[in-house]
Amino acid sequence: MITGERLTAYINSLYQGNTELLDQIEAEALSLRVPIIRKEMQGFLRFLLAFARPRKILEVGTAVGFSALLMSEYAPEDCRITTIENYEKRIPLARKNFALAEKEDRIKLLEGDAMEVLKGLADSYDLIFLDAAKGQYIYYLPELLRLLRPGGLLVSDNVLQDGDVIESRFAVERRQRTIHARMREYLYTLTHCGELTTSILPLGDGVTVSVRNQDGCGTSKHHLSGRILRNEVRERCGT
Repeated sequence: MITGERLTAYINSLYQGNTELLDQIEAEALSLRVPIIRKEMQGFLRFLLAFARPRKILEVGTAVGFSALLMSEYAPEDCRITTIENYEKRIPLARKNFALAEKEDRIKLLEGDAMEVLKGLADSYDLIFLDAAKGQYIYYLPELLRLLRPGGLLVSDNVLQDGDVIESRFAVERRQRTIHARMREYLYTLTHCGELTTSILPLGDGVTVSVRNQDGCGTSKHHLSGRILRNEVRERCGT
């Protein structure tokens, strides 16, 4: 938790809540220890949806379908959502929840490895919500940039790793060091890429909101020399 527990509890106490079905799905997910977006993120997504009014949304990381259903509930009526999930045990639960909500005509679930699925997409999206394997964010980025329309929003959740992202790599557990390094590289790329304008918010476990600039790729103010960045990112970001 990035902010203090008392402050977070107070902020969450002001949240109006969701529909009965969403509350039910949230409770079931928590009982099964399935990670879903936090209360703070739920409220923030509702704000973004009301502000941006996207017609086409791409979500990377369906889990049991909670966030896709939340976005479908509060997005414009004609909004269509494409969501990607690779974990076989969660896919049937997501499909069941989409059916219960009678949103199967508005939410399309694509099964498979996110990178492979992304490469096969050709649409342009108004909003992309990234909430998948954190160590893969940096590798997804070239495809996400390709799919995000000019003026569109890229929203990335859980980017501050409960505050560990500011620590030295030697201060985090050895098994977390690769993810730690890749997330720092991802955050640096988002904030130094000429194609994007990005804000990092200490909301929940950290979220970035990136707008794809209307005037094309532009140029980066800094040279990115990170070993993790793929050539596609460097080329697109003008580095």
